[in-house]
Amino acid sequence: MATEAYTEIELLSATGSIFRRVSTAPPRLPTDEEIPIIDLSRIDGTPEEKNALAVKIKAASENTGFFYICNHGIPDAVIQTALAQGKTFFDQPLGEKRKLDYANSKVAAGYNGVKSTRVNPNETRDLKEAFSMRYDPRIDPTCTDAEEALKQRGEDLDDGDYIWEGTKHLPGFREATVSFWQNRLALSRKLVRIIALALGEEEDYFNEVITHPGADALYIHYPGTPDAVASTEVDVGIGSHTDIQCFTLLWQDNSGGLQVLSAQDEWLDARPIDGTLVVNIGDFLQRLSNNRFKSTVHRVYNRQHDSRYSMPFFFGFNPEAICKVVPSCVDDNHPPLYEPISCGEWHKVRLARSRIEKGGY
Repeated sequence: MATEAYTEIELLSATGSIFRRVSTAPPRLPTDEEIPIIDLSRIDGTPEEKNALAVKIKAASENTGFFYICNHGIPDAVIQTALAQGKTFFDQPLGEKRKLDYANSKVAAGYNGVKSTRVNPNETRDLKEAFSMRYDPRIDPTCTDAEEALKQRGEDLDDGDYIWEGTKHLPGFREATVSFWQNRLALSRKLVRIIALALGEEEDYFNEVITHPGADALYIHYPGTPDAVASTEVDVGIGSHTDIQCFTLLWQDNSGGLQVLSAQDEWLDARPIDGTLVVNIGDFLQRLSNNRFKSTVHRVYNRQHDSRYSMPFFFGFNPEAICKVVPSCVDDNHPPLYEPISCGEWHKVRLARSRIEKGGY
């Protein structure tokens, strides 16, 4: 019997390079335990129903750190309208898209062109283009004082208008993009309450740090790779990495290509499932959970002739809020592994020390 072969990949973290053993075998399908499908239909239910949901999310977060969610409450019409607008944006001439260059934004939003980013410097440049937006309290339905929220974040009232000025020639673009962003923000605020229960705290444990959170959304287009069948040397769509904030909500089309590294060092094929979003734990939540929850390495390859589209949403806490390891994750045998840090400072440190090229996040 042949012995399974392994290689080693370098990953970038807040403390510099780390190395991970990885099987060279082709990606396999995950088991139901590795990436389960979790039904959120009772996310607004009784305390007993919420606790039952928390048990499932806890198990998934401690295993691979990835899970699908169904019955998440976001109407499919909202998703499809946003997707259509994203495609419309990417279908524009390159010169039109470059008017929204990411480098010219005050809040790290805008357009990144194909191969303009490189999430993992030891892999190819990322074969994708992206449009990104950041949290803006003026479009957050729960924010009662946008000016004060912006002040706490160190931002100006007009910082977030750059992306809308550059897309106002696209009918319905802003409305559809904001609507999908608002729906995911509302879902994230519900989900973080269940995560608090999963960590052994009261469900309102994080309430004070999600009033004006990190809430970043992207449209991503991975161009087709017509020669993919004839060659195994296809550039990575986005390189091997972990996400920075608390968790990510991902909508992906039916092209496939998302690969997740298992606890057994094997690549798992996180295939799209109709009606679901993918959720994965990020670095900051792993930190706050004292490493109980797993921020797992993942990457994307588009080996299809046609384009691949995805729409991720990255959720973190108020950038100025200083957060410590959750008390329920600490005891005499498990002292806190990390010092308190604000989500905003963590984000800066993680990007700077990881040497991620501009817009790679």
